[in-house]
Formats: sequence, structure tokens, C-alpha cells
Amino acid sequence: MTDYEESVAFLGTWGPFQRRVLFLLCLIAVPSGYNILSVIFLLATPPHHCYIPTESNLSQEWIEASIPVQQVAGLPERSSCSRYELDLVQNLSALGTRSGLGLKQEGCKDGWTYSTEHFQSTVVTEFNLVCGDQWKQPLSSLVYFLGGLSGCLASGPISDRFGRKPVLFGAIVILSTFTCAVAFAPSWPVSTVIFFMMGLGQIASYIVVFVLGSEILTGRTRVFYSNLCLPFAYVFGMMMLPCSAYLVGHWRHLSLIMAVPGLASIPLCWLIPESSRWLVSRGRLQEAELRLRSAALENRVKAPDVIFRLTTVRNSNLTLCCSHLVFRFSLNMSYFGMQFNMTGLSGNPFLNYVLVSGVEFLAFAASWLVVRSFPRRPSFICFTLLGSLALLLIQITLSHPAITLSLVMLGKFGILAGISVLYIFTGELSPTVIRNTALSSCASFSRVGCCVSPYLLQLVVISQYLPWIIVGSLSLLSGFICFFLPETFRQPLPDTIQQMRRVQRSVCGATSHSLCAMGRLFCVSTSRFGLFLLQQATITRVFSWWPSRRR
Repeated sequence: MTDYEESVAFLGTWGPFQRRVLFLLCLIAVPSGYNILSVIFLLATPPHHCYIPTESNLSQEWIEASIPVQQVAGLPERSSCSRYELDLVQNLSALGTRSGLGLKQEGCKDGWTYSTEHFQSTVVTEFNLVCGDQWKQPLSSLVYFLGGLSGCLASGPISDRFGRKPVLFGAIVILSTFTCAVAFAPSWPVSTVIFFMMGLGQIASYIVVFVLGSEILTGRTRVFYSNLCLPFAYVFGMMMLPCSAYLVGHWRHLSLIMAVPGLASIPLCWLIPESSRWLVSRGRLQEAELRLRSAALENRVKAPDVIFRLTTVRNSNLTLCCSHLVFRFSLNMSYFGMQFNMTGLSGNPFLNYVLVSGVEFLAFAASWLVVRSFPRRPSFICFTLLGSLALLLIQITLSHPAITLSLVMLGKFGILAGISVLYIFTGELSPTVIRNTALSSCASFSRVGCCVSPYLLQLVVISQYLPWIIVGSLSLLSGFICFFLPETFRQPLPDTIQQMRRVQRSVCGATSHSLCAMGRLFCVSTSRFGLFLLQQATITRVFSWWPSRRR
């Protein structure tokens, strides 16, 4: 088959058709970004202490005195899970004795009182997922990410088999439906099951919208969409979440609002075309030509009499090649979970979320400017080198908070910009026949990282430098092993396995095919976990130094 991009060159790269598709796809990406880290606010744990019943007839002064004070990180804090025995406190109150030292303590038998400074109600406060049931809160988050893992595994093969549009809008329907449903969850187990379905729909919709835009758009427009417009729309959706959570303090109301962008996107199904590139890969040439001729009319250009000259379409050895392609895409979804555990940090959780998300705008803009004119491998290596060196230097600046804060943000900027480069890089490496399957497999690997990454922070028990050494070293290593990947700068997207093989042979050359594949796997697996773990440690370290009073 002749090269697809040569066959559709008559459409141009920036006509009314391309502008319409780009705008609509960016709109559809907003619900995915809006919901990706919804568990941060839905499962937030505000400060709390034991509830003292009003019938105890204690004054406010004695109510406060009935809560033990503990030393946490050298600072006094009221106990969250214990109180002095209420009968003894009542006796002391009746006798007029002020001291409560040495009194026996008991658990929160009458429940808890939660701070409403930032949240009126969350899943944690409504179902009391604290103290003895505290393990249920991270489990809910884990189930949410496991839903994303399942969505990745299922959506890729289905999309490559039945088309991009059915999977895209099916995922949006699932996401919107279960986001609404969680508002009516009567218990914690029910809400956890719904979180699983929310995660399933969220990641599947984003992967397909990325693939669909990458296949419909060509040339510089594809780079503009993949590296700037789509990430900006996604981050815009992310930044809508804290604004909504700030205005709506109740988690049930918030979940209903979160479903609105997805429901509003469903009618766009009739305005967005199926991928003509995918139709051609499935041998449905007449449907592909019909859509391209419609696009030609919209762009006011004349389509040739015969658009595709087919000689043979072969998808042989799919299984063999897929085993190598999957390894190349594992970095694509690496920044998911970057802002997890934000509500546990110092300062205002809504402001923290917005500030950390805002850094992504700068990173994506920088990566777009670079990939327009420079090859993919050097761009990724330079960005990753910048980020990893900044993180390694943190070891010698921990006693200087301002310098450390600057290095943390610089490191995050470099790593995210490198990830953005890899997003389009890996999309250009995958042939159309398995592109969605490959990207979904990579996102599946990123979801494993979501589950593992929080444990990196536990390494500070061994050494406060160890988390930074690990993430900086792995990121540096990923940049070095990127040399095993083939260059795709200004090359057309591969459509068949045969075209992908030609790229591999031109790169591997004298190097054995097995060694090249092992190098790609090692690069992806190490840096994937390193980058994700970095994001967890970065946010915690940044806002522990942020100049705001801890509530």
C-alpha cells in the first residue's frame, strides 16, 4: 500500500477540517483530565479528633482538655484517635481539678469531629475511614487505579478491532455514568466498586482520544495537537477540579458536577469522524475514501479520483512485533498520579493542586517548541538530563529550603517535558494496526506504578536522600538507554508491521535484534517507575517547605 500520508497530502495540514477535529478532540479530553485525580478530593482526610457528646455537660475548655496532646515531628498536635476516659474527665470537671496528666485513654467510642476548614464532607468523613479503618482510604485509591489498569488492558484490543470512536465514547459514557452514581453510594464498599468503574472509563477515553487525533492529523498539526493542544486541554481539566472542590464542599455534590463535562461531550460523537488511517488498516477503503472526500469538501480542495492504490495489506507476525512495540510506549502515561496525596500536605490543598498542575503548562509548551525543530531522541535526553541532575543535586541542598524548592520544580519541569516528548515519540513508533493496543499496554504499566509509587516515600526512614537518589538515577538511566530507540523525526507514521521492521533494521543494524529489544525494555521499565516515583516525592517535598501555616 502506498504511504498513507502521501495519499492524503491533498487535504493539507491546517484547513477547516483539521481545525474542527483538533478543537473537538481537545474538548473531549477535558473530562478525562477533570476526573483523573478526583480521589484526591473525594477521599480527602481532614484533621479530626474524638467527638465529645453534648450530654457529657462539659464546658468547651474541658472538651478541649479531654483530647491528649502528642508530639508529631517535634510539634504538639491533638490526638486523632484517642481521648481521656470520659468518666474520669467528668469527675475532674466536677471537682474543679484542672490537670489531666496520667489519665487513662480510650478510643473514639462516640465517633469523630472533623475539621470543615477545607471540606464540608468527604467519603472519609461520611463513612469514618479513619483510625482503625484508615486502611480503607488508600485501598479505595488503589481500586481506582486498578480500574484504570483494567481499562487499559481492555480498551486497546477493542479499539484496534472495532474502531476508535466506539471505544472513545463508550469510555466517556462509563466515566460519566459512574461519576454520577458515586454520588448516591450508600456505603464504602459500594463507593469502592464505583471508583473501579470510574478509573476504567477515565484512562481508556484519554488513550483513544490521543490515538484518534494522532491518526487523523498529519505533519506539524499532529505535533501541535499531541504536544501542546491535547496536554493543555487535559491540564485545564485537571485545574478545574480544585476550583470545583473549593466551591462545592460536599463530595456528593462534587461528583455530580464532575460528570457534567463527560455528559456534555457525548453529543460530539456525531461531529468527530472515525480514523481513516484505521479504516485503511482494516481494509475498509471505501469508508476511508468517503470520509476523506468529505474532509476535502470542507477544506475546499479537490480529491484525486483514486486516493489509495493498494497492492497488499499484510499484518503478519503481529504477535512477534507487538511484544517489542509494547516496551516502547510504557513512559507515555508516567505522570499519572503526580499530584496524589495533595490534601495531606501543608497549606491550602486547592492552591497546592493548582500550583503543581500549573507547572505542566510550562513543560508541555517547552516540549512543543523543541519537537517542532529537533529530533526526538536528543530532545528527550536533554530534558531528562536536566530533570535528573536537578534531582540529584537536591542531596546537597536539603538544608536550604529555597534552593531545594527551585531544584524540585526544575527537576519536575525537565521530567515532564521529557515525558511530553516521549508521548509523540512513541506514538510515531507504533504501526496503525496495533497503535491503540500498544499505548494501552503502556498505560497499564503506568497503573502498576501508581500502585507502587507511594511506598518510595517510606524510604526516608532509611535515609532522607535515598528517594532522591533513586528517582534521579533512574531518570538519568532512562535518558541514556533512549539511544536504543529509533529516530522518528519528520518520518510518516508506520501503518503496517513491515514498515515498523524497516525502521528497526535501520537502527539496530549490527546490534542484534534481541539486544535492541532488551535495551528498550530496560529503558522503559526502569524510567517508568523512576519518573512516577519522582512525582510522588516531589510534591510532598515541595509543599512541606511551602511558606504556609500548617493547620
